[in-house]
Amino acid sequence: MKHKTRKISVPILIFSVLLVSFTANFANAESIPEWVKNNALWYGQGIISETEFLNAIKFLIENDVIVIENIKDKPVKNIDATVTIPNGNSDIASGGFYLPLNLEIPVNTKVIWVNDDLVPHNIQSQDEFGNVIDLFNSPPLSTGDKFDFVFEESGVFSYYCSFHPWRVGLVTVR
Repeated sequence: MKHKTRKISVPILIFSVLLVSFTANFANAESIPEWVKNNALWYGQGIISETEFLNAIKFLIENDVIVIENIKDKPVKNIDATVTIPNGNSDIASGGFYLPLNLEIPVNTKVIWVNDDLVPHNIQSQDEFGNVIDLFNSPPLSTGDKFDFVFEESGVFSYYCSFHPWRVGLVTVR
């Protein structure tokens, strides 16, 4: 017996996702109107065209029958990321670089530097020429101390420890 295989088109996939998100707010499938179920069935059977099906979806969205959340309108929650200053970071011959050396984060992320070394360190932000700038600068951090800064704009931000200037790091904000 020969089976027909049918490719799932983008509209079917979109409708399926919308249907799942539509039903996620309800306790049971009985709350989905029959005409919505019929349109999906008829499209799947080839009874109505893709254009008719898409117009039905458009109608549902425009009339708030299906509500799609706009994530652009939601406030962005701050995320935390950590940079560790490992033990041995102060030794010029040590491989104790910042962990991670280049932290990649989204906008509005709070970066927390933690000093796990046995000696004090600080965090000094730098411009593209290596000059200290007044963006994020910590006081001396003893073992276990933390310093944090929220990156509200995208870009690549350089920093170093003024006590151990061979230790440099980057924060890349996308």
